[in-house]
Amino acid sequence: MKIESLEELFVEELKDLYNAEKQLVRALPKMAKAASSAELRQAFTEHLEQTKNQVTRLEQVFETVDEKAKSKTCKGMQGLIEEGQEVMEEDAEEQLGDLALIAAAQKVEHYEIAGYGTMRTFAQKLGNKEAEKLLQTTLKEEEEADKRLTTISESLLEEAGSASDEGEEEEEEIQA
Repeated sequence: MKIESLEELFVEELKDLYNAEKQLVRALPKMAKAASSAELRQAFTEHLEQTKNQVTRLEQVFETVDEKAKSKTCKGMQGLIEEGQEVMEEDAEEQLGDLALIAAAQKVEHYEIAGYGTMRTFAQKLGNKEAEKLLQTTLKEEEEADKRLTTISESLLEEAGSASDEGEEEEEEIQA
């Protein structure tokens, strides 16, 4: 398909984002199950509900351009989810496994932030205020999800640092 207008590009990119979110709806329950930390598990579970709402919001964006909501395979998300799957299959200490899950999830969030930021700008340029507002709402949610993951990561790193310091102190006592 030859893309000859910003409107056509907007619709093609919407299809990609729509597919990305649908892939994420299938992946998030697996990530929640793999998480050791209750806080991380809850964050994934809550983001799953938010992602379902984002799928609905994208369907509303399609309506603003009189298009039926359709998907086109988002290979970027597919790759990020495959990387996340690899992380879940690793044999790692609980905290390190959770940190690896967070790293994988933040790659997804940053990918989504880029996509939604671009689409919001396209909607703005097209004068589609309704789509712009819907896409901005989702962009804000993705940014908040990323911040929440950072906070959880910092907490886990602090705990890991404390455990590491205690282990070093015990080692020094044994050597003394």
